[in-house]
Amino acid sequence: MATDWLGSIVSINCGESLGVYQGRVSAVDQVSQTISLTRPFHNGVKCLVPEVTFRAGDITELKILEIPGPGDSRQCGDLQQAEMGIPGVGCQVGPSQNGTGKVLKKPISSSAPQNIPRRTDMKNQDIIISPQQQCSKSYMDRHVETLSQSKGFRRRHNSWSSSSRHPNQVTPKKSGLKNGQMKNKDDECFGDDIDEIPDTDFDFEGNLALFDKAAVFEEIETYERRSGTRSRGTPNEKPARYRHDENILESEPIVYRRIVVPQNANKEFCTDSGLVVPSVSYELHKKLLSVAEKHGLTLERRLEMTGVCASQMALSLLGGPNRLNPKNVHQRPTVALLCGPHVKGAQGISCGRHLSNHDVHVILFLPNFVKMLESITNELNLFSKTQGQQVSSVKDLPDTPVDLVINCLDCHENAFLRDQPWYKAVVDWANQNRAPVLSIDPPINEMEQGIDAKWSLALGLPLPLGERAGRVYLCDIGIPQKVFQEAGINYHSPFGCKFVIPLHST
Repeated sequence: MATDWLGSIVSINCGESLGVYQGRVSAVDQVSQTISLTRPFHNGVKCLVPEVTFRAGDITELKILEIPGPGDSRQCGDLQQAEMGIPGVGCQVGPSQNGTGKVLKKPISSSAPQNIPRRTDMKNQDIIISPQQQCSKSYMDRHVETLSQSKGFRRRHNSWSSSSRHPNQVTPKKSGLKNGQMKNKDDECFGDDIDEIPDTDFDFEGNLALFDKAAVFEEIETYERRSGTRSRGTPNEKPARYRHDENILESEPIVYRRIVVPQNANKEFCTDSGLVVPSVSYELHKKLLSVAEKHGLTLERRLEMTGVCASQMALSLLGGPNRLNPKNVHQRPTVALLCGPHVKGAQGISCGRHLSNHDVHVILFLPNFVKMLESITNELNLFSKTQGQQVSSVKDLPDTPVDLVINCLDCHENAFLRDQPWYKAVVDWANQNRAPVLSIDPPINEMEQGIDAKWSLALGLPLPLGERAGRVYLCDIGIPQKVFQEAGINYHSPFGCKFVIPLHST
């Protein structure tokens, strides 16, 4: 009797561990209690092996999806539901009292994946109706007719089978060894019979409901916590984003107030990085320079350092590499350098020497005096070795606007210079020239400044400059940290990798 079930298409549920298999019965062994399926499908996916064998102990549920061909008297109890592939109803085979087998209807469990029945061609098969089915011949005829019409409707609307091929189109046959190999490969890939396409659509929603997403993510998070791997994070969490100049490694908290002066600062500035730079009084500034000179930072060294920093800032203001290159020899910038007979004037002369060394046309104004400071005399001797031009009269200054005016006329102590005729004449020329002005170490009192500056360069630590000083820059003149500490200033350098930095008013 076991051979009566050969050729039937069945679905075997082997539990959660093995899953569900579908296929055609190829062998049934009553002695060893095994059943074999050919061309099997495992959970809706075609198996790689041509045949699988199951033991009776592994089978928890067996359902008949298709009865054998003509000549077999044993049919499924509900033929219409088995043929149409209605979910939830199947055929379960169990032993009867006489041992011949009995067909029982049993609802399919909702936790199992949906069975995918195979279509069969009903044109050349005869349907044998047993008395146990309790259905009339006319009812089955109507069912077969309806089924064939629905199959024809699906064939006509199948996009990959009928819409891509004309009914009268004949596919040419391939010949030769190479074509034969290609045909074998095509048969392996596309050789399934078109009649084996499922009659019903796959229940994506039902199978997706079987996937417990929350449990899977909880398992992944548990594994990541135990293994120490980086967590993916929830969708609401935004990953940290860093700039190209930021360090992604954790470091100590940033202290923005790293410079502390003994007395309360009248005005405070901050750098581009946010570091606070307090201003100092002129008396504390003089004390700092005297301590530095005592330790070897002489006036000549400070003049050289100030000249280098001021010339570097001036070159940037003049256009930098875009203006000063061999292709722009005909556009040589012109700088008017206005200096007084004091140390501030010597700083300006040092700046003019470095500018002239960089192919800048420098016109140095310095009034004639019978006796000059030694620092001014030394700087003039060096400046005379350059291509710079020195004048002592306002009439010799250019009538046309220059590229930049560097102001070193004002002094912190000698305020009587503002009453001199040459001073007033030079101030009038500078105000009428309409060129931008850079002041080097300007005085605190705004009344002593006859020329409004666009930029001002402070030395070491800034003085509490007013609005007429313009935008304040700070240059490093090489004072060591212990010299600041000896002067009573707790100092950490705010310059970083630069020697000239801009300051912003707080």
